[in-house]
Amino acid sequence: MTLSTLTGVLQGRADDRLAEVVARLEGFLASDPDLSFQVAAFHDGAPVLDAWGGPHLGEHSVTVPYSVTKNTIGLSVGLLVERGDLDLDERVSHYWPEFAAKGKGAVTVRQLLSHQAGLPQATPPLSWEELLDHHAAAERLAASWPFWHPGSAFGYHAITIGNLGDELVYRVTGRTLHEFYEQEIRAPHDVDFFLGLPASEEGRLVDLLPMIRPVSDTTEPAFSALGPVVFASMAGDVDLALSPRSWRYGHPAGSGTGTARGLARLFAAAVTGIDANPAFLSADTVSQIGQQQIRGYDEVLHQHDRAHAIVFQKPSQQLAFGGPRAFGHDGAMGALACVDPDTGLSFAWTIVRGPWPGGADPRAVALARDLGRILS
Repeated sequence: MTLSTLTGVLQGRADDRLAEVVARLEGFLASDPDLSFQVAAFHDGAPVLDAWGGPHLGEHSVTVPYSVTKNTIGLSVGLLVERGDLDLDERVSHYWPEFAAKGKGAVTVRQLLSHQAGLPQATPPLSWEELLDHHAAAERLAASWPFWHPGSAFGYHAITIGNLGDELVYRVTGRTLHEFYEQEIRAPHDVDFFLGLPASEEGRLVDLLPMIRPVSDTTEPAFSALGPVVFASMAGDVDLALSPRSWRYGHPAGSGTGTARGLARLFAAAVTGIDANPAFLSADTVSQIGQQQIRGYDEVLHQHDRAHAIVFQKPSQQLAFGGPRAFGHDGAMGALACVDPDTGLSFAWTIVRGPWPGGADPRAVALARDLGRILS
C-alpha cells in the first residue's frame, strides 16, 4: 500500500481513502496556530496515517502522554496471559504472598487490574520516592487496608496501578515491568515508546504545555470523598510528564515517552500484526484483556459512566473511540491510544497542549471512531 505525502500545514503520509480525515486535520491546524499534534493509525497491520503538525512537534518528537502509558501494562499482562504464565482468575497472593495482608487474600488478578482492589492510595499516603521505585510503593500497598471491600466497587488507581502491575510482573517473571516490556515487546517490535527515556533520546523530548481554561468556564471540579486523598498527596515536587526524574524512570501508569507512531505500532503489533509478522497476542487473549470488567460509578474520579477492561479503558459516553470490543487508554492532557479488533484499527494521538478540561481530546476520540468506520 502506497501512502500519499502530505506537504501543507499537515505533514506526513496518508492513505488516499483518508482525504476527508486529512482535510479535517488541516482544518484543526488552520483554526489554531498553537495546536501541535501527532496522529498515527494502522489498519490490519498496515500504516494508513502518520502525520504531524503545529509549531511545537516534529516527526520524531517524543512527549509524555500521561496515562496513555498504562497501555504498556495491559499489553505486558496480555503477553503473560498468552504464554500461560498469569491467570486472571488466580488470587494475586498466589504470585505475591504478602499481598494477602489486611483482608486482600481473595483479590484476583482480574480485580486488581480493573481498579476494583481498593488501592488507589496507601495508608499513610505514598511519597514520590516510593512511587518512583520498583518495589517500595508496592510493598506499602500490599500492607494497606483497601479503601473499599475488593470487588464491591471500583475507582481509578491513577498512579498505583503502575506499581501494582510492576510488582505483579516481577513476581511472575523475576523481571520488572520495565525490563519485561523492553525485552519482550518494545525492542523486538521496534516500538518508539519507552518506559524510561534513554539518555540518547532525550534531545527529542518536547515538554507539554498547560491547558488554558476558558474565561467563560466557571465550573468547579467535582470530587468524591476519595479524590483528594488519592491526588492531593501526590502533588509534591514531581510532575509525571515534566519532571526528568519521572520520565527517566518511566512510571508505567503515567510517564512513558514516545510518539503517536510508536503507540499505534504498539497496538498493531499486539492485535493485528505488523511487517508481515503475526500479532504477539492471539485473538482469544485480545478478547480476554479487552473484555469489559466493570462499568459505572468511579469512586475516585466521581464519574458515572466509566468502564475498564484489564487495565484498559472501554468506550463510554465520554470516550466513544470505537465499538464494543475496542479498548485503550487516554491521558490527562489530551492524548489517546486505542485499538478496535473488529475494525482492525490501531490509533494514537499525542498533543502538546490539550483542550480544557483534560482527558482525551474530543477531536482524537472522533477521529479514532471515524477512521474505523471509513476503513472497515
